Amino acid sequence: MVKTTIEKLMESINEAKDLYHSLVLLVGPSDIRKETAINEIAEKLDQQPINLNLELSKCLLEMTNKKRALKVAEKLDEVIAPFQEYSILDFTEILFDVNLKQDPLALLKKLSRNKTIIASWNGIIKNKKLTYAEPRHPEYRAYDTSDIQIIEMEKDS
Repeated sequence: MVKTTIEKLMESINEAKDLYHSLVLLVGPSDIRKETAINEIAEKLDQQPINLNLELSKCLLEMTNKKRALKVAEKLDEVIAPFQEYSILDFTEILFDVNLKQDPLALLKKLSRNKTIIASWNGIIKNKKLTYAEPRHPEYRAYDTSDIQIIEMEKDS
């Protein structure tokens, strides 16, 4: 039996609760819409997904670039604070903004110590590395995948 993306997500969310980092990433290239799956999982968990680009940019808007870089983690905590057991993050590209000088995966891992974080990630898994952007792009990142739950979304999902 082939499992659906939602079934895989629910399994990973349940498994993540027992891990040091309770983080589940829904990974797929930017041309694959992860929003539908994020909305479905949010409905199953009786949560509202967070448009991170919108919410975090609102918090950082009035700050200087230097102050933004210093306050990202704090403001991110404030954005997810109203959500108790789960925070479901969609449109997470703001975390990769080079002007913010952040490590996006480290931020998500830190958040996932106190609650389960489910987040969309525009990227791919290649050679057991989680990537974001192309190698020559300024926002390019590559990470080891060993300590997080990852669901890869494919074009027909």
